[in-house]
Amino acid sequence: MHSELNPDDDNAPICEPRLWRDDGWTARVIKNNDDEGWAVEMTRHGDAEPALTGPWTMGRDKKNPKPLDTSAFHTLVKTASEVLRRHEQQLHARLHKSLAVLTPGGRITVTLDIVPDDDDPHALLTATDAGSERLAQVRVNADFRFTSASAEAWVENGFRRFG
Repeated sequence: MHSELNPDDDNAPICEPRLWRDDGWTARVIKNNDDEGWAVEMTRHGDAEPALTGPWTMGRDKKNPKPLDTSAFHTLVKTASEVLRRHEQQLHARLHKSLAVLTPGGRITVTLDIVPDDDDPHALLTATDAGSERLAQVRVNADFRFTSASAEAWVENGFRRFG
């Protein structure tokens, strides 16, 4: 029997052969549209989309899916959590970049922090000294070409605004 989850439900655990909900996650075994097999979706509570969708093992009868159990659920939670962690790390790496510029006065760290706002995408270019004191910050376009050369030029030109 297939039950739809409503976000207004209390998040009481469910332990059914094709639906398992616990620890902030829901595992749902579904028919795999690509072939004759089955798939499992792992969705973190509050997220609109599954964090992980993958093939699911057939049961002994070779027609129905293997039922979910505690061990499988915990393995799926661990795998889905790792997928989310990797996505977050990739997003962070794409939105936050850092370079060091060596000057006669010492090392200056220049960072670019992209703000992916739908209405006003932009980035902040920031310079800090070795003691982490902010020396300058300017707003630049979100597609600003952040390279060693552009960071060095900004420092050498006294942190003047671009454009």
